[in-house]
Amino acid sequence: MNRERRLRRKKAIEGYLFASPWILGFFIFTAGPMIASLFLSFCRYDVLTTLEWIGLRNYKEIFNSDLFWKALYNTLYWVVIGVPLRQLMALILALLNNQQIRGKPLFRTIFYIPSVVSGVALAMLWVWLFEPSVGLINTLLRFLGVNNPPLWLGSEEWSKPALIIMSLWGVGQGMVIYLAGLQDIPQQLYEAAEIDGAGIWHKFWKITIPLLTPSIFFNFIMGVIGSFQVFTQAYVMTRGGPLYSTYFYVLYIYDEGFQYMHMGYASALAWILFLIILFFTLLQLKSSGRWVVYERL
Repeated sequence: MNRERRLRRKKAIEGYLFASPWILGFFIFTAGPMIASLFLSFCRYDVLTTLEWIGLRNYKEIFNSDLFWKALYNTLYWVVIGVPLRQLMALILALLNNQQIRGKPLFRTIFYIPSVVSGVALAMLWVWLFEPSVGLINTLLRFLGVNNPPLWLGSEEWSKPALIIMSLWGVGQGMVIYLAGLQDIPQQLYEAAEIDGAGIWHKFWKITIPLLTPSIFFNFIMGVIGSFQVFTQAYVMTRGGPLYSTYFYVLYIYDEGFQYMHMGYASALAWILFLIILFFTLLQLKSSGRWVVYERL
């Protein structure tokens, strides 16, 4: 008995030793900075001088700042409009790529490749596409008879829609998730529905969508979390303009922390963002029991 106990203890120690690089990395590079940022959020700290404890003053200043509410509005606009559009586009592409057509692997590769392109390179490409005078998009619009095409990134009204249009370029990642979900649906369900006289739309709404809800749920969770942290597009393409119309929340954190060296204020902003993301994630998890269908064999 003692020998078995020693053997189990030895295996446990070996397991912890093998996992120790990850454990150390987590505490040093993730948990440690999170705890430090929580402490700094209650301080005035600019890196160059000694930090000063100020309690909840950073949070009070944040909620009294017009810029905070503007950045939050822009980010919510991006989430509420952009996430459903990207999921819809990914689902349509997945449905098309799930058909029995020639060259299907090639089409899947073509649609997926843009999602792995560097964010900076992609942003620079779309800056040229959205250029009002010689950009490809406005050139095509003029060819189609639109005399006064939008200024896109130079317009307060069109800048956020322009960035959302650009984000549709990277729906390939979501498409792969939906494609995996589609291929996991048992074919005998479609065959049974056809025997009962079900048409294409009836099969789609009664079989495909319900059994695809786990994939839809996963993509929406990841899409919302990622969208609240949008940064690269606005930083490279517009720098938050014009007139703060693309000044997203993480760009606001970046400016406060690294441009103005308000590390305490930026830490407070980061923790507010954490709570916002946590709220929407828990809300989706809570609602999933009402609409997510898991197949039971």
